[in-house]
Amino acid sequence: MQRPRSQAILLVDGYNIVGAWPDLKRMRDCASLEAARRDLIETLTNYSAFQGFDTQIVFDSQYQDTPGTTEVVTHQVSVQYTDFGQTADTYIEKMCAAFRYDSRKFEQRLIVATSDRAQQLTVVGYGAEWMSAQKLAHEVEAATRRVRKQQRTTSRPASRFLSHSLDPVARQKLGKLRFGHLYSDEI
Repeated sequence: MQRPRSQAILLVDGYNIVGAWPDLKRMRDCASLEAARRDLIETLTNYSAFQGFDTQIVFDSQYQDTPGTTEVVTHQVSVQYTDFGQTADTYIEKMCAAFRYDSRKFEQRLIVATSDRAQQLTVVGYGAEWMSAQKLAHEVEAATRRVRKQQRTTSRPASRFLSHSLDPVARQKLGKLRFGHLYSDEI
């Protein structure tokens, strides 16, 4: 069975977001870049699942002489490590240029998350939407709050009594049973 198409494709400039979000920046500086990367991936995996976005997080190859690789995290999230010498910006620009002529653009939005001003102008020029690192952080926080609120309302019982969660007919039968007015043929 084919899964339904998402409403948007989210391209994320990974290291730009790591450098812009205070928690990730602190994690990068105190723990490691790998820890900050993992935390960003986990955060965006949860956000993408909630929003229904297909998300691709793009990281520069960081001066490593290795070919680009793609790591599939979930069916909605993948991580792209660029080729040696290719920046995340050029990778994202190529994706936006290709999407410009893709028929998916009539059914899906393409959103690029970065706070790089030059990148913003370029992707908007290709017809993609732009989201700053701060806006993405606010969107992630809002989605997290909505999920927590939904979890609280669904996990909280309506009453502390089990009988209040029963339908009226079952409650009536239990009442009769309690007072000895219910016979085995009525059950």
